[in-house]
Amino acid sequence: LRVDLKNTADRAFTGTLCVLAMESDLQGYSMDLDYDVYRYEYPVEIPASGSVTEMLSVSLGAILVNNFIVAQFLGICPFLGVSKKVETALGMGMAVIFVMGVASAVNWPINEFLNAKGLGFMQTVTFILVIASLVQFVEMFLQKMAPSLYEALGVYLPLITTNCAVLGVVLLNVQNNYNFISSVVYGITGGLGFLLAIVLFASIRERLVFADYPKAFEGFPIALVTAGLMALAFMGLSGLKVW
Repeated sequence: LRVDLKNTADRAFTGTLCVLAMESDLQGYSMDLDYDVYRYEYPVEIPASGSVTEMLSVSLGAILVNNFIVAQFLGICPFLGVSKKVETALGMGMAVIFVMGVASAVNWPINEFLNAKGLGFMQTVTFILVIASLVQFVEMFLQKMAPSLYEALGVYLPLITTNCAVLGVVLLNVQNNYNFISSVVYGITGGLGFLLAIVLFASIRERLVFADYPKAFEGFPIALVTAGLMALAFMGLSGLKVW
């Protein structure tokens, strides 16, 4: 039995969770059922919504424990395509941070409005439209202010629109029932986790050029092996919790 509790109040909650369980027991050969009732009590302490502890928990979860790339396997396309050089990976990571953060901030009130009007089924379409608009803005900004980075990112920049990590962070905000502040924090830190993973991966790939490995692993195969080893390393953080 798993019970998820969430505190939406502005102060911490301390109490006891009481669970009544009814278990059946066959009585001999009569096949009669006899039920025993058991009572279980568990102490519960939930931090206030929007507290520093909750924000720290959300942040560490998005960056390390539930990293979008190596833990949830979202955003793999730009992760593999724009990670040959650290400079390019850094530019892509910064663009994703901006899009994730602003998309979370803009889509939260839109989602509240859609739910209030009974249009919850329009969530995904609306979210995609907002993300596409943000990506178009980023594309125009980079083309004007950083043409070299714009050329280096190439087709992967407009593909942020279809980056499942960006859409995933918005949908997870809805699924986890985050408030506005938690949504923005989750969006920004999710982008930071994306940046961390892609920059680490790019730095390793730069050094792989001078590594000695079988010819069959040259190019994309050794990159996939490296990505798998990185994912295993991040799995070591899966038990990290903030109390």
